[in-house]
Amino acid sequence: MTEQELTPELAAEIERGFAARDRDDMAPTIAYFEELLTRHPGNAHVLYEVGGSYDTAGREDEAVAYYEQAMDAGLSGDTLRKCLLQYGSTLRNLERYDESVTVFTRAVEQFPGFASLRLFRALSLHAAGRSDAAVGELLEVAADHIDAADVKRYEAALRGNAEYLRDLDAGVVTA
Repeated sequence: MTEQELTPELAAEIERGFAARDRDDMAPTIAYFEELLTRHPGNAHVLYEVGGSYDTAGREDEAVAYYEQAMDAGLSGDTLRKCLLQYGSTLRNLERYDESVTVFTRAVEQFPGFASLRLFRALSLHAAGRSDAAVGELLEVAADHIDAADVKRYEAALRGNAEYLRDLDAGVVTA
């Protein structure tokens, strides 16, 4: 199935549902997006929003299925990037650590300019017991994105330590 168009009207309906959400009571938001899905069956954007609603409500098992359906329906662009981040994070919360790392690795490859994906991948690496790789990822994100003179001065050292930690994680370096 291919992603159905996100018309201005549908985008406005999605925004209304998102704007009205109450994180402490997600039931009305879930109901809103499920009803929207009945009017736009199989729409990747609506599937993603249903998944996000379940996710925010702490119903991760249900969220995962909607995220997967949204991606299968051809979700693309910035919405795909957001979906991959939420999907990978949800997998981590469900203790599906290796799957989470795989999702974030795919996301970083598809969307290399987004530090948030790398930060969440670091969380998943840490949860998977791969702390060396997690810290290496964090050091590299810092070197890439913190524009402070004292960080830039030690950028080469940060990158060298990041590489060393990744090599430790990969078993290339014996400690």
